[in-house]
Formats: sequence, C-alpha cells, structure tokens
Amino acid sequence: MTEETFNYRERGSSLIEVLIATLVVSVGLLGVAGIQLASLKNNQSAMERSEAVVLTYSILDRMRANREVAAGGGYDLAACAAPGGGGLAGGDLTRWVADINAAFGAGVACGAVNCDNNFNCTVTIQWDDSVATGGNAAQRVVTEGKI
Repeated sequence: MTEETFNYRERGSSLIEVLIATLVVSVGLLGVAGIQLASLKNNQSAMERSEAVVLTYSILDRMRANREVAAGGGYDLAACAAPGGGGLAGGDLTRWVADINAAFGAGVACGAVNCDNNFNCTVTIQWDDSVATGGNAAQRVVTEGKI
C-alpha cells in the first residue's frame, strides 16, 4: 500500500463516527429537556404556593376591615364548603373563593377560615400539587393571624 492510498483513506469522517456523535448529542439534549421540564413543574408549584399565601392574606385583610363580624364567626368557612350568607362577609367569602378558583382552577383548590372570639384566625388553602417533583395531592398553606 502506498502512502498516497493510505492518506486517501484517512480523509473525512466515517459514517460510524457521525452516528456516534449524533447519538451523544441527542442524549445530552434529552437530558437538558428533562431538566427543563422538571424546572417548569417546580416553578409552577412555587408560584401556586406564593399565590396561596397572597390569597390567605387577602381574606385576612378583608376580615380586618369587618373585625367584629369576623370575631363573631361571620367569616368562618368549612373546608371546601360553598360560601353562604349575605352582607359584607358573604360577599367577601364569595369573592375569595372565586379568586382561589381563578388562581388554581375550579375544583382543584379550596379554602377554609376559622376565627375565635379573641380575634385569632386560621386561614387554610388546599390544592392539588401532584404535578411537581415529589408533589403532594393535598398541598396546603395555613396562615394564622390576629385581626
């Protein structure tokens, strides 16, 4: 075999080298896509948790504006119950439940409010967070406050 023939065979890449490089790049891109998907799911979970905290403070602020009625149980709402009653408290609870449904989707989340005579209130929002990595189908945020 002459030197000229040997150099001719060494030129360029073989098809096998190209296929192996494509395989390595494909596996790397799949890994990046998996990390991106997990990141998006966890960011959604974090946003929902933040929204739940904002919503608990929202109803606490509404109750502070109507303090005597709240202390008398006017804002008490059992977990996942439909708000009832009229007046300012009934309207506030109806809007609050509508805000929860708008933030999480109808039927996915619900709230509860419980106040005692000493103006201590507990507000709970529960939602399905099973989409997140290691998520819980019954995720909840509980905020206790004095009105």
